[in-house]
Amino acid sequence: MSFTIQNVLLATDDGYITTDVQIVGDKITAIAPNLEVVGTAIDGIHKLLLPGFVNAHTHSSEMWQRGLISIFPLELWLAELYDFAPLDTEKVYLSALGTAVETLLSGGTSVVDHLVLIPGQELETIASAARAYQEVGIRAFIAPLIQDQSLSTGLPAGESTQTHEPFFRSTAATLEIVEEAVRQFHRPDVGVSVLVAPTGIQLCTDDLFTGCIELSDRYNLCRHSHLLETKAQEKLAQEKYGCSAVTHLQRIGYLGDRTSLAHCVWLNDADIDILAQTQSTVVHNPLSNLRLGSGIAPILKYRQAGVNVTFGCDGASSNDSQDLLEAIKIGSILHNVTDFDYRSWISPRQAVEMASLGAAKGLNLADQLGSITVGKKADLILYDLTNLSLVPRTDPIGLLVLGRPTDVVDSAWVNGRQIIANRQVTTIDVEKLRTELFHLSEWATNRQSQTVAQFELHYRTVMGLI
Repeated sequence: MSFTIQNVLLATDDGYITTDVQIVGDKITAIAPNLEVVGTAIDGIHKLLLPGFVNAHTHSSEMWQRGLISIFPLELWLAELYDFAPLDTEKVYLSALGTAVETLLSGGTSVVDHLVLIPGQELETIASAARAYQEVGIRAFIAPLIQDQSLSTGLPAGESTQTHEPFFRSTAATLEIVEEAVRQFHRPDVGVSVLVAPTGIQLCTDDLFTGCIELSDRYNLCRHSHLLETKAQEKLAQEKYGCSAVTHLQRIGYLGDRTSLAHCVWLNDADIDILAQTQSTVVHNPLSNLRLGSGIAPILKYRQAGVNVTFGCDGASSNDSQDLLEAIKIGSILHNVTDFDYRSWISPRQAVEMASLGAAKGLNLADQLGSITVGKKADLILYDLTNLSLVPRTDPIGLLVLGRPTDVVDSAWVNGRQIIANRQVTTIDVEKLRTELFHLSEWATNRQSQTVAQFELHYRTVMGLI
């Protein structure tokens, strides 16, 4: 597992250089022109080498419903999603494979999977996803999605009196599952890490959050959660806590430099200051926020305040894609209409850094990942600059981020292991995967969601729509 990429284009602070990059084992060992070839020689002429991006928030198993869920806001979208038959572990495995492949082919070498668990088969669910990610070879951060309150608690009560069914699994039992998952599957040395990941304040008690904090501290785990994705969640936080959800999470100790928070659309200035002070990371999911009408997260304000920001695709039934380059493009230029001071707009080079080093910071791995630096892990993507969607020759990173690149990943390495060569994933049979995903799914038929029918009137009432 040693190789030397020769005459490849690397980005510098204000331009590009053509140089050689040497990798021995799983690390970058030298960057300089005319290096002596160690191991295999890789032709880098007319190619751009970048650190691998991170798909910093997704739900892999939603692949089975992509393109299917109605055009609803999050709370009703989620209610419809709940009506689908539970997955089986084979589908969990296949959708994780699909998520990994799509992430790799769009420049990602790591994925944070906020993994939906099959009730009664929680550990088997995690095992299936972990097996898929290890087979492909992508670096995986599995964040088992947990809650201890029923779906109806996710809506603000407003002026009505609400009663809720208890969740089917106790808080203690849920935390036991997470701890056992850590024991069985937390193996950063082989590319699989486990995160503690309560779904969010809307469906989780403080006992679940504090239990996750304790597990995180005991096992040195990163933390993940959704945060204030919708206006309804902002209203709910005020009902539950009498303060912002960010203030509450700070009080109980959930925020910190190992904490990444998906969405963060409905934050106020005080919330932003708290995220900056605690060094928490925001994962921007622009496509699902647009798809679900959740709003536009004030990313430029976050960056100006010193908050670390990165990008995620979100699940493939709220985006409905795992194209990381698409998420980076939209997540960069969307904010040009929210702030007319163009000096704060996100440049393509800044977007690349957010998608790589920004994500590494949120995963407490900035010393190992996120840049092409001697001593760091060899998680690398080689882009073919002769591809039709990356010509004519202007600014390679500008073309990659602002254009519509297709089939541009020539090669990819994770931990020094080559996973894509000559535009083809080499570790699994992608054609077989495509066939299985096609034949195990079926075209949609019209049907009424019973769960949506239960929630829609209350949702419209508390949101002031009637």
